[in-house]
Amino acid sequence: MGADRVLYNGIIYTLNAEQPRVSALAVRDGRIIYAGDDATARGMRSSGGEAVDLRGYCAIPGLADAHLHFSSFAQSLMSVNAEMPTPDEALVNVAEFAARTPAGEWVVGRGWNHNVWGGEFPTAAQLDRVAPAHPVCLSAKSGHAVWVNSLALRMAGITAETADPAGGEIVRDASGQPTGLLLEEAMNLVYRIIPEQTVADVATAMADQAIPMAHRAGLTMVHDMDGALSFGAEQMLQEQGRLTLRVLKSISLEVLDEALAVGLRTGYGNDLLRIGQVKMFADGALGPRTSWMLEGFETAPEYTGIPTTDIDVLREAAEKANRAGLGCAIHAIGDRACREILDIYEGLRSRYPRMRNRIEHLQILHPDDFARVGRLGVIGSMQPIHATSDMFISDRHLGARAAGAYVFKTLLDQGAVLAFGSDCPVEVIDPLVGIHAAVTRRRGDGMPGVEGWYPDQRLTVEQAVRGFTLGAAYAAGMEDRLGSLQVGKLADVTILGQDIFAIDPMDIPHAGVMGTMVGGRFVWRDAGL
Repeated sequence: MGADRVLYNGIIYTLNAEQPRVSALAVRDGRIIYAGDDATARGMRSSGGEAVDLRGYCAIPGLADAHLHFSSFAQSLMSVNAEMPTPDEALVNVAEFAARTPAGEWVVGRGWNHNVWGGEFPTAAQLDRVAPAHPVCLSAKSGHAVWVNSLALRMAGITAETADPAGGEIVRDASGQPTGLLLEEAMNLVYRIIPEQTVADVATAMADQAIPMAHRAGLTMVHDMDGALSFGAEQMLQEQGRLTLRVLKSISLEVLDEALAVGLRTGYGNDLLRIGQVKMFADGALGPRTSWMLEGFETAPEYTGIPTTDIDVLREAAEKANRAGLGCAIHAIGDRACREILDIYEGLRSRYPRMRNRIEHLQILHPDDFARVGRLGVIGSMQPIHATSDMFISDRHLGARAAGAYVFKTLLDQGAVLAFGSDCPVEVIDPLVGIHAAVTRRRGDGMPGVEGWYPDQRLTVEQAVRGFTLGAAYAAGMEDRLGSLQVGKLADVTILGQDIFAIDPMDIPHAGVMGTMVGGRFVWRDAGL
């Protein structure tokens, strides 16, 4: 049997050490059956097969985003955009959204960043002025704080007498009154009263907007860290034949016992939708200073952040999960949080050596812990774009300790496997932006300068691409079929408008995506291809 699709006349980087670059691929039944020269590949095309002239474009293994929140992303496309340069501009968006929403219904959105706004947290009073008749809840860009108005506070029953929940904080003014800012677990005081969208609603948002956007960005797979609503929507889309994006779906700690009761294991499912690791939280985020630190912040020396889940709870849950065949993916940003999770994984390593446990974000490490990540076989699930987004915040809050933040090169040199993602919708769903950040340690406008932020941590283009391909495939337990372009593997391919291995690294975000293939089938194809 011949090939049902042939790609030829390309600059194809395979990430296969035995055959690093070819000009053509032949595909049959969704898998690569040949990688090599044009003439041989074209000669393999079946009578009804398609020959695709790549026109000299660059092709790489299908890009994967190893950490995002897919239902949150889909829903964010239908809510208030609060990611604006100033609070006044965000408030204009709130007012416009409220004007077309019936009084009494929720106005929700996300994206605000107080660090961009000068460092001062916003207040309920600001929202009260533009949406007094609607309860309003806006998630911070970090995902670790919400900004609500007075009506939302009243509906949630939050008053001066309300105690802070474990692992969270109700921010208060000098008189003890809630200001409208809720941190970490306190966010749930409001989240739990907001009517949830249905599985069908989220599935529609995914299929109509989120998945096409992912494909246009060159993505063939995502590791989804959202909860049951997201999983239900993805299953619905698969049943309907509308899930064209591979998904590794995490399990929330809150439903671990239910997952254990029905015998779920990491890897259960198929090549399109499969169970990943158990998602847990050790701390918050750097921006609102809720990351759990060994020592206080430079801007608040007496404050060491928030351990959002009791460490004994995490230790017991990780043991239960690994024992049952479920890997763990624990969010840890501060150096204390990262150390505590490494300690947990070290205790599990000898008993469950085959478990692929992850640390999500792994943002700030004490130098004593650099080598432990690779030595313990822990996967560093990191987001390069966070390094350039947070570099000035890191310098301000951490001082000299910022040298231990986002240490991609150090971790690779010490043998760690890195799986790269975006944390979308915290950041943009664009792996080329992530590759650029990893390679240059600079923002798109060139900041902080030609050498980049802590330039000793810059990666090569190949190392960065591996994080979004082979590293992500390894974290999913799918490196035997994804992550490189070689015979026998699934034909997931991202076709770029420019050769990112050859151009100025500052141009990588603008390389463009000409086509995205999942299982040998185009799910996005530019008119120029």
